[in-house]
Amino acid sequence: MDVYERQKAGDLLAQAYITRVPVAPPTVSHPSMSMDDAYQIQQLQVLDWMTKGRTLRGYKVGLTSLAMQQQLGVASPDFGCLLDDMVHEDGAVLPVQSFLQPRIEPELAFVLGADLDGGGVTAERAAEAVDYVLPALEVIDSRISDWKLTIADTIADNASSGAVVLGTQPVALATLDLRLGGCNLALDGRIVATGTSGAVMGSPLRALAWLANALAEQGVGMRAGHIVLAGSMTAAAPVLPGQSWTAEFAGAGTVSARFSAAAA
Repeated sequence: MDVYERQKAGDLLAQAYITRVPVAPPTVSHPSMSMDDAYQIQQLQVLDWMTKGRTLRGYKVGLTSLAMQQQLGVASPDFGCLLDDMVHEDGAVLPVQSFLQPRIEPELAFVLGADLDGGGVTAERAAEAVDYVLPALEVIDSRISDWKLTIADTIADNASSGAVVLGTQPVALATLDLRLGGCNLALDGRIVATGTSGAVMGSPLRALAWLANALAEQGVGMRAGHIVLAGSMTAAAPVLPGQSWTAEFAGAGTVSARFSAAAA
């Protein structure tokens, strides 16, 4: 893809945020679109948002669990950017109309206490950069019709990012079992999905290390204070107005969000 084609694809996705009407996958119009093209399309949108006053709060790693890879028919992770207005506190009430096709996922969020950049990052080095951990609910969303997409499409669409709700009680990394720690996802008080932290690439720290190395290939690094969503422990669940969702993590506490039908 040339510069013009990337810009056109990015503009089409950006327009979907405004019209609230999903669009066809970019790969339909551009079947040769590579993952590199997709990340450049993503960055065109992120840079435009930041030019308009939004700030980068961190990153999300997506498609890290076998469940999510099977759900979207892919075999590798991807990443997207978290902007300031995507981040909410525990108990947030989110208007469903703020999204197009929302789904929810339970995740652990790492908050960095030190910069993490450069290539060759291991899980051990990634752990050294973590200040604390928070329980999180990620709302994934797609500007692409019916979630019918390839990994290149979701990357171009900022890794299907929507919002994140974070718990408010920091947890020390050393206190968590990042291989066997369990998670329950509940809808209106009823458990609808369970998973373990090991579902995320064997350990969420591996997802953090993967992200550091993927960003390094683009000449970018993470900074102290950045939030990183490590990936879902369960398959994503669709969200409807009036629902209340809670994720409970072994050792990391709980986090909840409610979805209203009020206008955005």
